[in-house]
Amino acid sequence: MADEVTFRVFRGEPDEDGDPFGEMVDYTVEMDEGMVVLDVIHRIQAEQAPDLACRWNCKAGKCGSCSAEVNGIPRLMCMTRMEDIMEETPEGEPVTIKPMLAFPLTKDLVTDLSWAYEMNKKMVPVNGPKELDWQFGQEEADRIQEFRSCIECMLCLDTCHVLREHQKFDEFAGPRFFVRLAGLEMHPLDVESRIPEIKDDFGLGYCNITKCCTEVCPAGINITDNAIIPLKERVVTEYYDPLAMITRKLGLRS
Repeated sequence: MADEVTFRVFRGEPDEDGDPFGEMVDYTVEMDEGMVVLDVIHRIQAEQAPDLACRWNCKAGKCGSCSAEVNGIPRLMCMTRMEDIMEETPEGEPVTIKPMLAFPLTKDLVTDLSWAYEMNKKMVPVNGPKELDWQFGQEEADRIQEFRSCIECMLCLDTCHVLREHQKFDEFAGPRFFVRLAGLEMHPLDVESRIPEIKDDFGLGYCNITKCCTEVCPAGINITDNAIIPLKERVVTEYYDPLAMITRKLGLRS
């Protein structure tokens, strides 16, 4: 790996109309063995640009705070090793670091995630019996445990074209929240009727299962195959399966 590497970092904040305004600024940084991208940002802050804004917390891939776009790909900066970045960066070209482009800009590499937290409030918790003698089977536990590993980095939302390109924030919950909805819908104690809400209010139909969200998930959640597709199957069964429709009309199923 080169002794010094040039990084082209976005610097800016919203203008008077709230639109992102700024420029890409080059910084040449001395490399040490074992550095990750977040180390580079900290070195730039310490040595060249103390006012560079960056959100981070644990530096261990657990808090999901340091999400950004490195060489155009949504990643956690603390889990992105510089030796890997240098292998993918064309010789003589700078490493680019930008904020997540799907969300409103706050400043530099920091974005406003208010929408995500408001969406989270719309998720109805598990609704089930208050008192009962229940033991989880291992198969039931395994089915929803994967969804619990989400660190809410929002990288899956950043890469989702429905939000990033089409800005369907008012109509579409996005992959992170379909993961949560899947965990609730598949919970063995839950009796909430979630499928109409998932179909109409959360806009599941907008997803065309490109698997881009799965590809960027740092927690390794198989978002598409294990969360989104099963939810789509339940919507199809509820609304478009002829046998299920006849069964409901005959009053054989509520």
